[in-house]
Amino acid sequence: MATKGNTSVNKGIPAIKDAFVVIVKTEWNAHIINKLEAGVKKVFKEHNVSSKTLTVPGAFEIPFTVKNHYAYSDVLPDAYITLGTVIRGDTPHFDYVCNAVTDGVVQLNLSLDVPVIFGVLTVDNEQQAIERIGGKHGHKGEEAAITAIKMIALNRKLK
Repeated sequence: MATKGNTSVNKGIPAIKDAFVVIVKTEWNAHIINKLEAGVKKVFKEHNVSSKTLTVPGAFEIPFTVKNHYAYSDVLPDAYITLGTVIRGDTPHFDYVCNAVTDGVVQLNLSLDVPVIFGVLTVDNEQQAIERIGGKHGHKGEEAAITAIKMIALNRKLK
């Protein structure tokens, strides 16, 4: 579990059975994304959650992929986790991509019957991303997995 950063997310992790999560991750910044995914899978292994990963070119494509997986898959997951890293550059591209992927995930949460967890890092530089994959700001992949487990339990309770 994450030991640095915000540890309150680690409290009260419910036991869930037969949970399946689809991870949608980007190709961009693979050296960071792969560590986020490793954190997700570490927590899932500890809590017996199965998963599969879909890889998309960039963060902009995440909402489309989640929407279509949900619409056309024979096996629906209990949750989705979105993983990406958008690093600020010299143009407004950062703002457009961050807004689009954030709005897309919000819309998915309002329209799908399963939670979509936002695990997209939106940072000013690569160092800030590194600090969020096991550095001084914890491990955002692990936090996303814990959030997914908590939301799956809540969603099952609400149904």
